[in-house]
Amino acid sequence: MSLLLPTNLLQCRSSSLLLLSQSPSTTAFSAIAPRRICLRLVTSCVAYDQSSAVNGSAPKAVVVERDQIRLGLVSKGRMATNSLNLLKDCQLFVKQVNPRQYVAQIPQLPNTKVCFQRPKDIVTKLLSGDLDLGIVGLDKLREYGQENEDLIIVHEALNFGGYHLSIAIPNYGIFENIKSLKELAQMPQWSEERPLRVATGFTYLGPKFMEENGIKHVTFSTASGALEAAPAMGIADVVLDLVSSGTTLKENNLKEIEGGVVLQCKAVLVASRRALTKRKEALNTVQEILERLEAHLKADSQFTVIANFRGSSAEEVADRVLSQPSLSGWQGPTISPVYCRRGGKISIDYYAIVICVPKKTLYDSVKHLRAVGGSGVLVSPLTYIFDEDTPRWGQFLRNLGI
Repeated sequence: MSLLLPTNLLQCRSSSLLLLSQSPSTTAFSAIAPRRICLRLVTSCVAYDQSSAVNGSAPKAVVVERDQIRLGLVSKGRMATNSLNLLKDCQLFVKQVNPRQYVAQIPQLPNTKVCFQRPKDIVTKLLSGDLDLGIVGLDKLREYGQENEDLIIVHEALNFGGYHLSIAIPNYGIFENIKSLKELAQMPQWSEERPLRVATGFTYLGPKFMEENGIKHVTFSTASGALEAAPAMGIADVVLDLVSSGTTLKENNLKEIEGGVVLQCKAVLVASRRALTKRKEALNTVQEILERLEAHLKADSQFTVIANFRGSSAEEVADRVLSQPSLSGWQGPTISPVYCRRGGKISIDYYAIVICVPKKTLYDSVKHLRAVGGSGVLVSPLTYIFDEDTPRWGQFLRNLGI
């Protein structure tokens, strides 16, 4: 397996020199002195020491002593809009003086500064210690974080950014009858002299996936944008790219195959492990953000349902309601008497029940309520559900080793 790197390595635009040497007999690079490196493949320069470069390990994060917590958000596109909307739904309002400014504040978190960055830069700056938290797609985290243990996921399902990283092959020619990754790997066309050519922007996840699946004769060409045209242009056999609806693939005569999904992706909240273990204020900020997220996301999938029941007692009404499993709510229905004035006297003829039901089962729940005597059914959205504690927070602390 090989990875095609550009031959013209660029010098970083800084006082640091590009100090890499290439052996004429190998593609390995060695560091000459502790400086900065800049490859065309990775456009941001990250400082690290000589020992890290020689050993091939990830750059060592530097925790800068500062008071403010830095949260990285994607600066453009759908991910940027969704991130801001999610924070707004959690009553965290990002105040940006104008759209061209790349820093902002969150008044509800006065110790937090928002930094708008490219997805790749959010990950690299978490590693370098320039950011403490970030919201980014899981694909970008895995690609640029490369399983670095200093990156720890705080929340893995922010309910937006649903897509997947997948291999797509032409639906014509020699690929017409190929339906799985196994069949693609076993095609007799691929050899050391004529490997499978993959066009992708994922030059870490792609080779890793192929190696894990035992596909040896493969090369990767780096590309970004309009990858779907690569097979038709003859510059690649297949593509490895992000897929949402799959419409673009179909319009370019490409298809996904069984076993070809590399990664299911959503937006995630990620943090620097080093920042959280060294700075208590960063940990406190993460806890507040996580609790706000959990309360909103949990409520976002639920409706509050109120219904009246005629009955002789609260217990008798509860027995009827609980005969339907879909009406149990979180811990059981809340039941209270409905007071009426009849003939000058206060009487109780009805009881009101309150339950939470999943949005996807709302209509079935209403039918079940009617079946056991419910009437006057009211439905309203939930905004937040704050539990006694946040299970994700406890799990996060255990993952953090605290």
